[in-house]
Amino acid sequence: MARMADRFDLDSLSPLARFGIVLALSSALVHLVLGVGFLPHPMGVAFLLATGGFLGAVYLLAMGYRRRLLYLVGIPFVGIQIVLWYVFNRPAGLSDVPAVHLLDKLVQVALIGVLVVLHRRER
Repeated sequence: MARMADRFDLDSLSPLARFGIVLALSSALVHLVLGVGFLPHPMGVAFLLATGGFLGAVYLLAMGYRRRLLYLVGIPFVGIQIVLWYVFNRPAGLSDVPAVHLLDKLVQVALIGVLVVLHRRER
């Protein structure tokens, strides 16, 4: 049986794709911490599902699985999280936003930008 490391196709990833992985893993970590903190509330489960989405996408990307589709699906996946965060938190201004939330949203906006560029490059 082949080792998992042998199945990863990381060499074919561009520096931009690798940067996208760092962004996705950063957001996954934030969602993991929030998810564990909110359990057993349903919001904790939602955060953990988001964590799974990020980690699953990174895994599939590393395996070389349908990267263009992953980029395309990742755009609304991350975008919906930003919208839902705003709906649930309704900050009146930047001073109402905790630093970790602001950092995560900036990471997610950057990730969307990376995904758009990667999707366009794969044509």
